[in-house]
Amino acid sequence: MVYVAQPVDILAGDAEDRLEAIFNDHHESIVSLLFRLLGGREEAEEQAQEAFIRLSKDRVIWRPREEVLAWLRRVALNLGYNALRSRRRELARLQRHARLEEPLSRSPGDPEASALQAEDIGRVRNALAQLEPRQQACLMLRYSGLSYREIAATIRVAPTSVGTLLARAEAAFRANYKE
Repeated sequence: MVYVAQPVDILAGDAEDRLEAIFNDHHESIVSLLFRLLGGREEAEEQAQEAFIRLSKDRVIWRPREEVLAWLRRVALNLGYNALRSRRRELARLQRHARLEEPLSRSPGDPEASALQAEDIGRVRNALAQLEPRQQACLMLRYSGLSYREIAATIRVAPTSVGTLLARAEAAFRANYKE
């Protein structure tokens, strides 16, 4: 006999049983969502854990399954956006402190080319850091190889909106890069 796991009805049982059922059924999909947004498994795991902790403390656990899952995904995305903002602030802080300390090149070569390359990398990072979190996520996800449909699912917009969002993000990036 083959056993096929079925999602547990979260409207049955106590809060602990419901939370365990939701965690077992959806933890990996929440981590995957956050991984696509944040780009790192460890950070995605941390934010997913925080989302489930918040779920355990909220009365939304008693609502119908679809509402609970929508709430959980929204909280996870908000935590991901917060992490992106924190990352952007930290990057800006590090750039301010390390601007003069950073070596231009680790290998012997053309010092002028190394300086230009270091400057270009800094400009790209700075341009990305100035984008809104959703624009930053959209660009990162697209240039990570995700389809418009996958981007839409990750940032919770209509698939038909991704092209517009991506075009605006690219325009904002170009404007920030030229500054």
